[in-house]
Amino acid sequence: MKNTRKYTLMFLLVLTSAFLAVWLYSSFFSKAQVITVTEDQPMRFVNLPANSQQQLPDLTFAAENSVHAVVHIATQSLRGGGWSSGNPFFDEFFGFGRQEPQLAMGYGSGVILTEDGYIVTNNHVIENSQKIKVILNNKEEYDARLIGADPSTDLALLKIEAEKLPYLTYGNSDDLKLGEWVLAVGNPFNLTSTVTAGIISARARNLGINTDQYSIESFIQTDAAVNPGNSGGALVNQQGNLVGINTAIASRTGSYTGYSFAVPVTIVKKVVEDLKEFGEVQRALLGVNITDVTSAIVENEGLDKLEGVFVAAVTENGAAKAAGIKQGDIIVSVAGEPVNSSAELQEKVSRFRPGDDVKIVVKRNGDRKQFSVTLRNRHGDTQIVRDNVTVLGARFEMINSKDKQNLNLDFGIKITELNRGKLMDAGLKKGFIITHVNKIPMYEVNDFKREIGNAKGGILVEGVYPNGELAYFVFGVE
Repeated sequence: MKNTRKYTLMFLLVLTSAFLAVWLYSSFFSKAQVITVTEDQPMRFVNLPANSQQQLPDLTFAAENSVHAVVHIATQSLRGGGWSSGNPFFDEFFGFGRQEPQLAMGYGSGVILTEDGYIVTNNHVIENSQKIKVILNNKEEYDARLIGADPSTDLALLKIEAEKLPYLTYGNSDDLKLGEWVLAVGNPFNLTSTVTAGIISARARNLGINTDQYSIESFIQTDAAVNPGNSGGALVNQQGNLVGINTAIASRTGSYTGYSFAVPVTIVKKVVEDLKEFGEVQRALLGVNITDVTSAIVENEGLDKLEGVFVAAVTENGAAKAAGIKQGDIIVSVAGEPVNSSAELQEKVSRFRPGDDVKIVVKRNGDRKQFSVTLRNRHGDTQIVRDNVTVLGARFEMINSKDKQNLNLDFGIKITELNRGKLMDAGLKKGFIITHVNKIPMYEVNDFKREIGNAKGGILVEGVYPNGELAYFVFGVE
């Protein structure tokens, strides 16, 4: 009994000591690490500053200012088709068998630049179109005529007969900064008046998507969502000014997957001015083959650092050689502005016309040298290049319904005026109807301009005289 009392007393003493120890530890040595979120202590996103709502830009003004100046463009074209020689064996052998043309519809966007109806869009939106319709944001519809197109920059200029239209003013794409907010305005998937936002991700981006001989690619890259139908739409800054024309997306699916690309307004402005004044772009050429400066070039050429654009070769009759620029030079600035990529250099030079004098600074053997270069056209002189059609000595018009019926034609352009030039020298005569150039159907005069302008070497012209006589001619271009 005595032992039982002894053990019971010891057990109670130990239990009391344990409770006392837990109470002391909890009261004086430790606190529970739990935070309760209440209205007095709001939760915050870790990737945004505490006052993020106040710092995000207000894009409503830019959206309202631009949405009414961006239009929906609908195109219609006939493709395919052909004419017969009258000999079925000849047709089968040479592929001249008659085919019915197919109606094709296309859609895109455009930007109103003036209150009297000049509209800029992408060349690929209206290319090969016979009918172009412009639908305004208020649903009004207009037939548009093509003033001119420039495949090298993928831009085109349209005109509608209207007055007091809302329009966008030019901004300055040179002032754009990485991370700056911009809006993309257009008509993706035929959803009119769509606005998306993003930031400037990169500048002077060359994608290699333009296959034109004199292509210029110096895209603004953004992460604003752009999809099919946005082509030709506006890229605007926070002030609602036009800074680019949305043109392409980087995608493996055909739909937006993260990045979009726009032609900078510095190029757009020059192209529009040339098309309005001359009907075609006055492309000024420096006369060099260039490439970006890489680590390999730095090592091979003994350069001190990565900068500028490497001159791999100079053309014999080019502006650069005439001014004294040599193969192996490093071009570091154009007209006082630094260049560090081929895209940047091409974009800077594209702002000028043949005959303009431009200051070019190069590095040669470690020294900087400045040259005054008089830019030249693609023919190697400093003259303004006029319409290719007049250069060839001819003027055209689309064939009328009477010609189509009498000659069983679906398309073609007729020579209405013929003067001394390559066409007359090749043997063509006034009244001849050109149906194909290098096997490409000629639906309108702009088709002829485009094929002649892009042709290299020989040109095959096929067609028919008003009396039904078939003929073809071959001549060369420089």
